[in-house]
Amino acid sequence: MKRSILIFFIVITLIINISTTIYAKNQQINSKYPAFVIRIIDGDTLKIIINGRKERIRLIGIDAPESRKNKKAYRDAARTHKDLNTIIEMGKKSTAFLKRLIKPGDKIFIEFDIQLRDKYGRLLGYVYLDNGQMLNEEILKAGYATLMTIPPNIKYVSKFYKAYLEARRNKRGLWAYQN
Repeated sequence: MKRSILIFFIVITLIINISTTIYAKNQQINSKYPAFVIRIIDGDTLKIIINGRKERIRLIGIDAPESRKNKKAYRDAARTHKDLNTIIEMGKKSTAFLKRLIKPGDKIFIEFDIQLRDKYGRLLGYVYLDNGQMLNEEILKAGYATLMTIPPNIKYVSKFYKAYLEARRNKRGLWAYQN
């Protein structure tokens, strides 16, 4: 009898500890952290200050064309059969669009997903403007990026897919220049 009561309390304690851990993890994922824009690097990457630290943040779920000659620009040109200069021009348009939405000094809010950083050490996040709009989604809606889903960060993939398809169908942004 005493042994079964002891086992009961151990099991209850374990369940409470596991539940608390899961709840804390979910709260961390669903929380939005304030940050400030330092500069716009390109159409899908920002330099920000968060928790007193300067960081680069890569917007989850989107991929804007490169705005400078680099290895990825060459790969994208080969993959899409587009001229390198066309890729870079599209990247500059994407960056210009982003600069119309946010400016250095603007307050933004960051929501993280499962994976906090990419292989380059950049933060990965969903960026919200002060008015509540999600920047990642707005860029897709306007047609200045393509959909790029990399698990495990797939929280808003269906919302992003809808925005991406709508922009392509309506020939918005960069899709206006496609055949």
